[in-house]
Amino acid sequence: MKKTFLLLGALLISSSTLLAQADFGKLKQRASDAYATKDYKASGQYYDQALKQSKAQLTSGDYYNAACSWALAGDATKAFQYLDRATLAGWENVAHTQQDTDLTALHTDKRWQPMLTKMQAALAKTEANYNKPLKQQLDSIYASDQSGRMKHEAVEKQYGQHSPEMTTLWKDIEATDARNLQRITTLLDTHGWPTKAAVGNTGTTTVFLVIQHSDLATQQKYFPMAKQAAERGDLSKSALALLQDRILIGQGKPQLYGSQLHTDPTTGKTAFSPIEDEAHVDERRAALGMEPLASYAKRFGLEYKPPVK
Repeated sequence: MKKTFLLLGALLISSSTLLAQADFGKLKQRASDAYATKDYKASGQYYDQALKQSKAQLTSGDYYNAACSWALAGDATKAFQYLDRATLAGWENVAHTQQDTDLTALHTDKRWQPMLTKMQAALAKTEANYNKPLKQQLDSIYASDQSGRMKHEAVEKQYGQHSPEMTTLWKDIEATDARNLQRITTLLDTHGWPTKAAVGNTGTTTVFLVIQHSDLATQQKYFPMAKQAAERGDLSKSALALLQDRILIGQGKPQLYGSQLHTDPTTGKTAFSPIEDEAHVDERRAALGMEPLASYAKRFGLEYKPPVK
């Protein structure tokens, strides 16, 4: 238990720190909104401002997202600078970095391979105490889970949403999901939800992704295990919220956090699935560190106006 004078000291510095966090949060949200509307230069500039906040609680993901915005904006130098900072801050998802289409423009740059080598070397140090066989298995599952999904936008743009090519892609994704699910459920039934200490953040997230992409019965079966993982810090609370929303929708109930959307088969329009107590959805989202629903909607090209409370 902390001494009283330590708590008092924390109170004395909390106001300036909270202000810095508020400024950082606003700037990061603007960066995310600009990214969603494909204004990548503006997004990168907002990230520049946000990441200069000396008292902000910066993460490797913040630097990585800034790199993506600048890569899409055509500024390779800034993109590589942020990728280096992401590496120093502990970015561990090398598989995602290699597959991420946001960074495709960097692949022919002479700095790309040295950057990957540096990132892999830093990861090797981080993984020194990991369960390496399990981590490698989860890395393989993550790569296969994301591979088909990362092709989705390009295939849809080139051939159309209802094209034979899109149908083939989804069949491939479903077959991969089935194989991955068998491997993950065997892991969960035998050893339980893995810890970050054993497999890192990407490893625990991989387990979530596979369960998230499974059928309702499987989601319901492993939700208590996922909840326990979130409570002990081995899964993000926002990830648990997505799984909870998906289960509720699958049960024919309104979702809590607004993470799930559907497409009307008649009109082809995308909209949010029903939301419980929608007037307060942003409060629930904020409590888990999730962005406002209006900002989330922009990722899907939607304009969202919260209902009047």
